[in-house]
Amino acid sequence: MLPGAIVLGTTLYIIYHFSPGLHAYGSWLHPLVSEGQRVVIAILLFFQFVKISPHDLKFTRWHLKALAFQTGLFLSLTGCVLFLEPGPVRMLLECAMLCFICPTAAAAGVITDKLGGDLAGTVSYVVIINVAATFLIPLVIPLVNPSAQMGFWTYVAYIAWKVFPILILPALLAWLIRYTTHRLQRILMRWASDSFYVWGVGLTLAMVLATRALLLSGLGAWAIAGIVAVSVLCCFVQFFTGRRIGGITAGQTLGQKNTGFLIWLGYNYMTPVTSVAGGLYAIWQNLFNSWELYQKEK
Repeated sequence: MLPGAIVLGTTLYIIYHFSPGLHAYGSWLHPLVSEGQRVVIAILLFFQFVKISPHDLKFTRWHLKALAFQTGLFLSLTGCVLFLEPGPVRMLLECAMLCFICPTAAAAGVITDKLGGDLAGTVSYVVIINVAATFLIPLVIPLVNPSAQMGFWTYVAYIAWKVFPILILPALLAWLIRYTTHRLQRILMRWASDSFYVWGVGLTLAMVLATRALLLSGLGAWAIAGIVAVSVLCCFVQFFTGRRIGGITAGQTLGQKNTGFLIWLGYNYMTPVTSVAGGLYAIWQNLFNSWELYQKEK
């Protein structure tokens, strides 16, 4: 299903891109796809919160290690970028920065649960890394991109508005149902296992955005090859490090990224071509997820 969603999303945008007659609808199609992906993420998180209690959300040792790994690499790469002039090397390091600090994907809990990992641990880290990214990224953006004129709290507000409504509202609704309507909660818990297929829709929409970022970037073949190499390396390092830190759960939590947020952040606040890294990362992480799920079934 996941490779199929990758192909479908890519094909849909290519058809749109090379069909001038459809461009008149672009002013509402792009917002529809972007907001549609946010709705899918909210639905996925809702079904994850339905299955766990607020008391299950705990901060553990591997959370601390994973957070230190992500933020440490992000700040180290930022330090390197500050000493480089604009050029291909700096652009690739900025791509790596975004790949490492990008928060965990909502689908990470779905995949973790199917692989036999700890759903509550994954959801806990989703909350932790989103809070950390919301305050850490605004500190770095003005340093890396001096043309950005907004203040720290303005950046915080923009990023918080991007991530927290789809994080907090599903949790509140799920827990309201948990403590008021037990029968409905039991029905929803039976449906929760099918939320994996909702991610197929989300991935298709993500690949539409990713293909758009790539085709509009204007990058040459060598630049694209460089971003491919960086995104593959970042994906491998995070899945591998996560497995070493905390097994399947930490591996999925570190490796799976909210690539829609990565594309948005790169396009709006960093060098716009860095948004391509988010689209490519979406391909690698979902191919790896497909392989993991195949091995689990086997």
